[in-house]
Amino acid sequence: MTLFRSIFIPAFVALAALALFQNRIKDTATSNFEFLKAFTPLSFHKINTPHKDHHHLYATEMSVHRAVRKAFLAVEQSEGAGARVRRSIGTPQLRNFSPFLMLDHFSVKPGAGFPDHPHRGQETITYLLQGGMDHEDFAGNKGTLSAGDLQFMTAGKGIMHAEMPRQNADGSANVGLQLWVDLPKELKACEPRYRDLRGSEIPIAKIDDDKVTVKVISGQSHGIDSVKDLAYTPVWFLDIEIRPGGKITQPLPANWNAFAYTLEGDIIVGKDDQRRVVEQYHNIVFEPEGDVVHFEVDAGASKSARLALIAGTPLDQPVIQYGPFVLTSKEEVAKALFDYQTHSNGFERGENWQSEIGKSMVE
Repeated sequence: MTLFRSIFIPAFVALAALALFQNRIKDTATSNFEFLKAFTPLSFHKINTPHKDHHHLYATEMSVHRAVRKAFLAVEQSEGAGARVRRSIGTPQLRNFSPFLMLDHFSVKPGAGFPDHPHRGQETITYLLQGGMDHEDFAGNKGTLSAGDLQFMTAGKGIMHAEMPRQNADGSANVGLQLWVDLPKELKACEPRYRDLRGSEIPIAKIDDDKVTVKVISGQSHGIDSVKDLAYTPVWFLDIEIRPGGKITQPLPANWNAFAYTLEGDIIVGKDDQRRVVEQYHNIVFEPEGDVVHFEVDAGASKSARLALIAGTPLDQPVIQYGPFVLTSKEEVAKALFDYQTHSNGFERGENWQSEIGKSMVE
């Protein structure tokens, strides 16, 4: 680990700083104005989330269905140390989709994973679908996610942590989703925090004669509310399973950006002349106009389909991302690199810190 820190980290920071000051840092939004013109033609609002004390949203005959802007395959690639991911947000197909910065559908086996690394300026939502994952940070926090559990992490002004897979008895991979969510500019220097949500805590909505099951992780569905607010940036996160012949029309908050990621099976999206079939491992990006989205599975399908439907309030701010640092200007990114290297302004506890769970990756 000493060799790792003495060689890799200074080299990383030096190269990163050089790239920064040669203006090669990727402005992921290009500029906020250009991004909005090209991608999100709507006026933004201050953070405003329908809480469980507010009225429920229901589909009616007057509801307007959101159109599909695009649907594309999440191509598998390597990430971290030996992990395999299907990334859809954070790629040339969809650079970012405010407030969403990245979506990875990951698969990791023992010996692979995400060893010690920093973050600043964003929140991450990790949803484990299969297996188990250990996590540990430089503040001494440790824990394990099992299948069906979620972890919401706010990086704020700075955190270092590791995420490593458990050894499954059958040798199978540990599979899940990780979503990066931008923080409002005024909260990017907040204290880091964790919130875990166990699968047993997640409320469930059953509709269409039980042919559709909705796990209400965050938000609401058909009169069922999530149990608690888990992120600073308002986000709805629904895990929807549809059996053959099942249908669901799901309302969404007005003007929020929304997408769906197909985890399993073939899904029919939209109604009437807007209907289209989308296969597994695709990201479906919806237009902002409209009240509801519609999904169904053909009655003759051989298996159920499953998707994650996610929506969030857009943030009216630039996005400047360099690796794990997400700020609103190049100067802030340069400062994040400096703070990380000098163990200051949020990274003090990173000096000489090494996670127990990540040691196997550097020995």
